[in-house]
Amino acid sequence: MDPEDGREAERRPWERLSSWLECVCVVTFDLELGQAIELLYPPDVKLTEKEKSSLCYLSFPDSYSGCVGDTRFSFRMRQSVGRRRRPADDLYDRDAPAALQMEASHFYGYVYFRQVKDASVKRGYFQKSLVVLSRLPFVRLFHAALGAVAPDFFSAAEPCLRTACEQMDRWPFPAPGLSADLPLMGAVLRVRIPSRKDKAGSPPTAAAEEEVRTSKSAEDGPVFDIAGLAICTSAADPQNAPVPPPRPTALPSVHEPDLFRCFRSLLIHTQMLWELALLGEPLAVVAPSPAVSSETVLALVSCIAPLKFCCDFRPYFTVHDGEFREYTAKTRAPPNVILGVTNPFFVKTFHNWPHVLRLGESAEALGDGSPRPQASPRVRSERAPDKSPRLPSGEDVPKQLKIKKMAKLKTLDAKPGVFTAYKSFLLKDKVLIKRVLKGIQRRRPSEVQSAILRRHFLELTQSFIIPLERYMASLMPLQRSVTPWKTPPQIRPFSQDDFLSTLERGGPRLTSALRGDWTGLYRKFFKSPNFDGWYRRRLGEMTRKLESLHLEAVCLADVPGWTRDKSEVEIVDLVVKLREKLSKARRRRLQVREDLLTKLQSLIESIAGTLPKDLQDVLRAQ
Repeated sequence: MDPEDGREAERRPWERLSSWLECVCVVTFDLELGQAIELLYPPDVKLTEKEKSSLCYLSFPDSYSGCVGDTRFSFRMRQSVGRRRRPADDLYDRDAPAALQMEASHFYGYVYFRQVKDASVKRGYFQKSLVVLSRLPFVRLFHAALGAVAPDFFSAAEPCLRTACEQMDRWPFPAPGLSADLPLMGAVLRVRIPSRKDKAGSPPTAAAEEEVRTSKSAEDGPVFDIAGLAICTSAADPQNAPVPPPRPTALPSVHEPDLFRCFRSLLIHTQMLWELALLGEPLAVVAPSPAVSSETVLALVSCIAPLKFCCDFRPYFTVHDGEFREYTAKTRAPPNVILGVTNPFFVKTFHNWPHVLRLGESAEALGDGSPRPQASPRVRSERAPDKSPRLPSGEDVPKQLKIKKMAKLKTLDAKPGVFTAYKSFLLKDKVLIKRVLKGIQRRRPSEVQSAILRRHFLELTQSFIIPLERYMASLMPLQRSVTPWKTPPQIRPFSQDDFLSTLERGGPRLTSALRGDWTGLYRKFFKSPNFDGWYRRRLGEMTRKLESLHLEAVCLADVPGWTRDKSEVEIVDLVVKLREKLSKARRRRLQVREDLLTKLQSLIESIAGTLPKDLQDVLRAQ
């Protein structure tokens, strides 16, 4: 029986919707209050006043952006203290890649903002944002979903929003490895959620095409998509012939930004940007719009995948943010954070930051790049034509931004550039730069260019991480040293000097053609939050592996034989410890076969049954 079927009858209202997102809200501009939340779904969602305030300010471009028309962008804000994780979050995180796990202390915000002239409004402009708040970093999926909902929402408002939420509440629960067709407002989004078990670099859409269930023919009766919505019936009566089902829009990824779009004018600096992200260096991105700033920040964070970016990052940051003073204080060193801003005021506050990336208006001309879902013919005819800006022609090789001194950033009219004194540890990959620039001249599709860049970053990160993984594996005790009657052996401590001594014979040069000071890069990496986050995660995984091996050894041991010559006190102590280990294994979902856990449960009950009745009563009371 499918576990989804068993949960269907007893699931709470909006349970499936809440597994994808925290809420959907509408933010409007009030002449007296400023930005204010106009509508919130589900109606019973709980947001603190601080969360509502942050949400309102981050859902609108600031006045310097000059965004007219439709704009899509993202932000990331802190959750209020006291929020609890749901059990389903832990279940999802167990098999999700580290970079795609549920946010424990932040919300992602995905915004569809519209500003158009309207004479009926006192300010002369209609301004409203449709916002999705989620713990999941699925930027491409949620922007595609907003693109499907927004055209109808701005004409039908609340009824449209409720319909969209009801349809999302029929989506399957998000799970690593899930491939599904997700229907939404006449469109169908074909997605695949990556899993920790995926082969690094494998295209998600190819897997999705193989795994998504194909629809049955109309002669067999109603056709249902994976979420259980009837979308087509028998066409026996031509007059009542239904609208043909929309063709699914296959998303190339649920989370990866368009690297080529973001790094078009930075191709000669990709190596340096990768190092800055890897080391968690303070970096400010000053962009002409929230769409450009948010996509660029997310691209920087994603370029070190599969390594998780463990520093803070804000795709869109304003002066109203609660951390504004913390991040722009001149009396302390800049924090390890990547900020995306659009207000020129920030230029003055960033003069003590070591790295500032100032983007020009050419980046704005590229648009937000969000995929437009294909809707059914009936729905498509009711919508305005897509007027999104096109990419420049393939013959236009973009002008590359230059490295500039920080002193030239002090004026508000500072020209675009990369303001830093940073010296890269590794040499530039000239082969990659030539390949991508030649692709522009030959009009190579943007998707292919992005795939080339992502493959480069992936191989570079893997070359950097593999020696670390190999050294960590050497710190793990041998399996034969794990015995049922002793405490599991300890994992040996990480020694930076010992690791660096292994680079000569097993370093990145074995898998990467890039030359440079790899040792210096590792020494700098050891001081970064990204190393601390990686080490803690790997140490936790290895500890759980040791616990699993020890529990398996206990399950397979002759425990009854061991108890024959033991005192009642020792047996009681054994039962208590075995119960704790069994409870911990189930609570933390250790990788131990279920039949062994069942055997251990029976063994505990059997041993406890040999004790006097008064001791059995004591054990039951615990």
